[in-house]
Amino acid sequence: MDATALRALQAPIKERYKADPAAAMITLKATGTLDDTSIACKVETGRALAVAGLHPATGGTGLELCSGDMLLEALVACAGVTLKAVATALAIPLNSGSVAAEGDLDFRGTLGVAKDAPVGFAEIRLTFTVDTDAPQEQLDQLLKLTERYCVVYQTIRNGPPVQVRLDRA
Repeated sequence: MDATALRALQAPIKERYKADPAAAMITLKATGTLDDTSIACKVETGRALAVAGLHPATGGTGLELCSGDMLLEALVACAGVTLKAVATALAIPLNSGSVAAEGDLDFRGTLGVAKDAPVGFAEIRLTFTVDTDAPQEQLDQLLKLTERYCVVYQTIRNGPPVQVRLDRA
């Protein structure tokens, strides 16, 4: 897909959202079922069933997915798609590219071993590697707009309010 095709695809969508801002508000959902035989949660991904469990650093077997890894994978996926879309829209040629995310966790926090240890990532690093002949100013713009429009990055970066509740079955 080139910039012209992307603009043609998105133009009617953008016009609709300008005319009716409420139409742009969509609630994405994820659901999971607690496993009744192990410490795991079966998450419906829309494509397959993902089974998340404890990370080996907290006593898990390593056979189930780690939710921390899943968070980084979601960041990589969103950032990669966003970078590709922005590059396409700006007609920045990318011969190839990759995206990597890594995050530092102190598992003492989630295990309650040390009250001063944070629960969650202390730092996340997101790295893009691209093969392109584009000038540096275009690459700077590409990175700036990718950060601006990546949903997962912005959600992690800005921490929206999260409501949590526990209901009885």
